[in-house]
Amino acid sequence: MRAARVTAFGGPEVLVTAEAPDPVAGPREVVIAVAVVDTIFVQTQVRAGWGQEYFPVRPPYILGGGVAGTVRSVGDGVDAGWTGRRVVASIGITGGSAELVATSVESLVPVPDELPFTTAAAVFQDGVTALALMDLTGVTAGERVLITGASGGMGTLMVQLAKARGAYVVGVARGARKTALVRELGADAVVDGAHDDWPARAREALGATGADVVLDGVGGETGLAAFPLTADGGRFSAHGAPTGGFAPVDAREAADRRIRLLGIADVQIPQRETVRLAAQALTDTAAGRLRPVIGGTFPLDRAADAHRAIEGRGLLGKVLLTT
Repeated sequence: MRAARVTAFGGPEVLVTAEAPDPVAGPREVVIAVAVVDTIFVQTQVRAGWGQEYFPVRPPYILGGGVAGTVRSVGDGVDAGWTGRRVVASIGITGGSAELVATSVESLVPVPDELPFTTAAAVFQDGVTALALMDLTGVTAGERVLITGASGGMGTLMVQLAKARGAYVVGVARGARKTALVRELGADAVVDGAHDDWPARAREALGATGADVVLDGVGGETGLAAFPLTADGGRFSAHGAPTGGFAPVDAREAADRRIRLLGIADVQIPQRETVRLAAQALTDTAAGRLRPVIGGTFPLDRAADAHRAIEGRGLLGKVLLTT
């Protein structure tokens, strides 16, 4: 089989697609013939050597990613009825970007027949995190929600999910194309984060009391600038770090203002819950209640180009690899 391998920490050029041994299903495992691999921004950061305290991997390793495809074979203790079924599975930070992957049968989520593999791959991993964050932050009807990075793969889903719960949504994105997308997805107000005065514009859109919930998928200075927009007694989720670090929010200030802080550790979701939320995301997508945005697809041989596209931030929504 062919697999995209990280040969060393560094830029996209360290990603090399080459032959690798075919995996064999062990006990309670299946082998999936992969059609589409989901990519997320953090994979580019790990490839560059960031986040060892969160993702302790060392090169060489096969690039990670959730996969969508068809079960080719099953190991001991697995119902043979899984063979030939269309599934998605979250493989983790390593091992997913290949033509074949072996994974636990407990990680499998069936894909509705009407969903293309590209759509299923685009929605299920970010959908899991977005749905989990909706529950963790307790977004309810009538609340004001601020979403940074609202044009990204997960941001676009959170805009839709928060609106579906009846919230008033203010999205932050950079540039005319991205702000137009966020508006199209249902945000009540959209602020262009490319302008230095975006926090003031967001405050105006949110009203004097600010946001009941801030969902920060950007981190760094953007997340830090978003924190003061949180209402006293509100919730602030610092789950994203594409800027190179999570929002450095002062925990003491948050406590003084009775703001509940959530971080990356709060969205480390157990496998059983991941499967449940992934099934919900796929069901909602098949029913038309959720729409992932796919900005670009690249063949596995061009995994390095896919990472360049992600890091360049020019594409809308998700970037996918196809085998």
